[in-house]
Amino acid sequence: MSQPKAPSILELYPEETREAAELLKQAVPHMVRHDIPPNPIHYALWYTYCKGQEPELNRRLDKIVKDFASFPPETAAKLFRDYIIRGELEEARTGQQQVLELVDDIEGDVSRSVVGSQAYQASLSQGLAALHEPIIDDLPNVLNELQQSTQLMQEQQEKFLYRLRAAQTEIQNLRNQLERAQRAATLDSLTHVFNRHAFTRLLEQALSADHHGLALVMLDIDHFKQFNDQYGHPLGDRVLQHVGQLLRDLLPPRAMAARYGGEEFCVILRDCFDMETAQHFAEQLRLKIQALRVKVRRTDQILDTITASFGITLAESGDDLESLITRADDALYQAKRNGRNQIHPPVPEAALSA
Repeated sequence: MSQPKAPSILELYPEETREAAELLKQAVPHMVRHDIPPNPIHYALWYTYCKGQEPELNRRLDKIVKDFASFPPETAAKLFRDYIIRGELEEARTGQQQVLELVDDIEGDVSRSVVGSQAYQASLSQGLAALHEPIIDDLPNVLNELQQSTQLMQEQQEKFLYRLRAAQTEIQNLRNQLERAQRAATLDSLTHVFNRHAFTRLLEQALSADHHGLALVMLDIDHFKQFNDQYGHPLGDRVLQHVGQLLRDLLPPRAMAARYGGEEFCVILRDCFDMETAQHFAEQLRLKIQALRVKVRRTDQILDTITASFGITLAESGDDLESLITRADDALYQAKRNGRNQIHPPVPEAALSA
């Protein structure tokens, strides 16, 4: 009897934003109480703990915080593998096994094809030698053997081609599975731009390669909480989806967009060597967002408009992830403070300290 398939990450965490926020509020006090470092693995473990759907995980976590003065990182990593990403690990192991089986099948088919070709060559050589004899008493048998060898080789070649085409189909299926797993790991499921984890990694890579020509744009949808409260989360999700689509449509070459928080997005611009270029991109996006109209689907009645505030900055020599994001975030805060629906460049340090 086959084992039931472990649920995927997306199946493990189907909660809506509001429910997820409540679970996270429960998880954080547990982490604080036991002095557990706030990293993604620990958040995932204690979030799952508060869901209460993995009794064995809860039992093990309770025992660990009781037996240890500090939470062992290697134990956290193992629990994360065993209870959080086990579905993805199982899928990877299955994919690996399928690849090995495909290679073995193709190797066997190639071997049989080679053996068949060699046998055909031997039969052909014998037939040619017999045809050169002055008197051929057994010509029908010679021709019959050549015909049988030819037929056998054709059948082997057809089997090989059939297996090769089947293997190509299987390989494409595996590639599709890997692409879906990669999308789930790097893309925000609602807006289909990069998620925060992927954004952090990409920005760190960009800064380590060359800060020259690198810019960061941060934007926040204005009064989004009030919008959600007034019209409900489903309509708020539609707004986020539209903003994600605008980002994907307007991104210049080599640029990357991500959902940084609830209603906050970031764009990494490459080949952006001056503030005017960054401002031009941000202004295009601001106008597109401002042109969005929130409508009732059945009647096309316009309920509201959407605006966003922007903070932009260019990467400087010596910048790291924190300094660049802080500078863009300060500029974004200033744009909101000045009335929203506008773009603000980096705030001078003197202004920040004033």
